[in-house]
Amino acid sequence: MELTVGERTVRLSNPGKVYFPERGYTKYDVAQYYLSVADGIVRALKDRPTTLERYPDGVTGESFFQKRAPKNLPDWIPTGRISFPSGRHADEICPGEAAAVLWAANLGCLTFHPWPVRRGDTDHPDELRIDLDPQPGTGYADAVHAALLLREVLEGLGLTGWPKTSGGRGLHVFVPIAPQWTFVQVRRAAIAVARELERQDPRRITTAWWKEERGAKIFVDYNQTARDRTIASAYSVRPRPHAPVSAPLRWEELERAVPEDFDLATMPARFAEAGDVHAGMDDRPCGLEAALDLAARDEREHGLGDLPYPPEHPKMKGEPKRVQPSRARKEDD
Repeated sequence: MELTVGERTVRLSNPGKVYFPERGYTKYDVAQYYLSVADGIVRALKDRPTTLERYPDGVTGESFFQKRAPKNLPDWIPTGRISFPSGRHADEICPGEAAAVLWAANLGCLTFHPWPVRRGDTDHPDELRIDLDPQPGTGYADAVHAALLLREVLEGLGLTGWPKTSGGRGLHVFVPIAPQWTFVQVRRAAIAVARELERQDPRRITTAWWKEERGAKIFVDYNQTARDRTIASAYSVRPRPHAPVSAPLRWEELERAVPEDFDLATMPARFAEAGDVHAGMDDRPCGLEAALDLAARDEREHGLGDLPYPPEHPKMKGEPKRVQPSRARKEDD
């Protein structure tokens, strides 16, 4: 099948292939979904190097993450060169128009994972991303509670957050920032925000990196701001049986909305009625000065320095011992 998308023609092979057996949705349904939210998904991905999460045989088949641009990439889809913590680099696709999103969907891409940078400057993020991750014993309502507290913390630091469902039980809050700070500095700011949020409600919110220390709380995953860590984009389809999508929300609807409200079938109608509720996100970039001042104060007054990086990340200067606490105690004994 050939689909006309603007001035492009995109070939959709095997459009009847079932991607979501539980609900009967096909590759064609996924393509039509992305067409229905085209302005929103392009806004979320434009000029951003993007990793593709591919399910060529649907959600019940094998999957993989594709970082490097495929060899058959059309010449009208640009790429951006990103550098990994290891020092290696890759050219990732930067979907800048609806036809590029459909081209990737034809490869079985369900979820798009854009970097928090633009391809013109891949060393300075223009988004601070906060992942509110429910731990066992907690759920979406707990993530909403944390998000509403987070909004107050962000506003106190001169930051504006834009919430969206993760497509699972959690919430993501994106903060547009001026591309003036390095990944290390942005992560430092995210840690300061996370610690302040934890101070607001230590019984229900945690920054503990090690799972054995988290308990039944909402984990503020500060490491989603580390280089080479990405978060599913707004409007991305998530690979779960009921075909949920990551839905941008207004703050005022956060308490009444639930993740189950947003899927392949319902989001097109919402988008047709409300449009992209995050359309103005890039118009008001924020500064990180107050958050970085808070980080410096935490270290100076409370001795709170860096926190562990992800396991695949090279050891960083000032990072604490990257050893699971229970294991460290055994080694000390």
